[in-house]
Amino acid sequence: MTRRERLLATLRGEAVDRPAVSFHEIGGFIVNPDDPDEYNIYNSPSWQPLLKMAEEQTDIIRMVSPVRAQSHLAWDGSDNIGIRKQFVEEKTWEENSSRFTRLTYRINGKELTSVTRRDKELDTVWTIEHLLKNTDDVELYLQLPDEIFDEKIDISHMADQEKILGDKGIIMVDTEDPICAVAALFSMEDFTVFAFTEQELCHKLLEKHAKYIHKRTSVASHLFPGRLWRIYGPEYATEPFLPVQFFEEYVVRYTGPMVKMIKDNGGYLRLHSHGRVKDVLDHIVEMGSDATDPLEPFPHGNADLRQIREKYGKSLVLFGNIEVADIENLPSERFREVVRTSIADGTHGEGRGFVLMPTASPYGRTISEQTFRNYEIMIEEVNRLRI
Repeated sequence: MTRRERLLATLRGEAVDRPAVSFHEIGGFIVNPDDPDEYNIYNSPSWQPLLKMAEEQTDIIRMVSPVRAQSHLAWDGSDNIGIRKQFVEEKTWEENSSRFTRLTYRINGKELTSVTRRDKELDTVWTIEHLLKNTDDVELYLQLPDEIFDEKIDISHMADQEKILGDKGIIMVDTEDPICAVAALFSMEDFTVFAFTEQELCHKLLEKHAKYIHKRTSVASHLFPGRLWRIYGPEYATEPFLPVQFFEEYVVRYTGPMVKMIKDNGGYLRLHSHGRVKDVLDHIVEMGSDATDPLEPFPHGNADLRQIREKYGKSLVLFGNIEVADIENLPSERFREVVRTSIADGTHGEGRGFVLMPTASPYGRTISEQTFRNYEIMIEEVNRLRI
């Protein structure tokens, strides 16, 4: 089978020649190792063998966005820059090998501010000041006109990436859901308290963000039908952050319609949620999801992969179960045992499908020999099972 055929058969619940293997963001994110930008960790020589291996030997699931050039980059409001400039000022500066960005929202004579930091040696962005700190901030934020969130939906670059990818894998349309957009406005501590104690206000924020995210999903799934999608954000309404009952309130109610739009247009939906997902899997299935990831094992999550396969395997394609910390830290022979256990549990008995995949990816500039070797082992172990 080609890598594309293997992944499509997995999503459809058909027989495959071996379990699929994905390195998640490695091969999934569109990166440019030739870009000399000091903040581009992927131009480091130590990354090149791993990027090459992912491109040539994994079943690539390439993440694309209908509203930004690359799925993992933040939306910058550039498609409605006119109205955005009336309310938002952005300032960027560099200091001590870091790049800082401050956003200042001016609403009816008052201000809200947020600050992020990006370091040269790490491919991640930290929010060091969150936009919303209290309920007064929320009330002010809700006064923003909905037009500030208008987006230009563009499938041309997604179609181009699909052509470039060819038989090496499949495209996955990548989007946040309303709870992800809302939670990102707060610190995690403030969000959990707010979501628990200010439910009416929380719903107002969710409804505000649902308007443009639902429109994005509806239009893109219609223009680019039949593809795999990933929705991320439901983890904000799972334990240990919020009790299980809030998953129905904040995820099923607002993310469920997105799933239906995608399915109505012939697509497949992979719902992404870190953390303790065991007790929300019923909701994930009831929403109509085709797959879930990353199914983190103990102690980071509570996913017993074999039990989940037995109970939900006929409904869901299971992605994941390999902790990135194990890839970076375990001796290779011990890591091989972990991989074999995940494959055995993920393919146990009858089920729709399984994709061996890490729960996350390294984000530092240097890839160690140990880390590279453990990624190699993932490929070796699935190839060992090729029919």
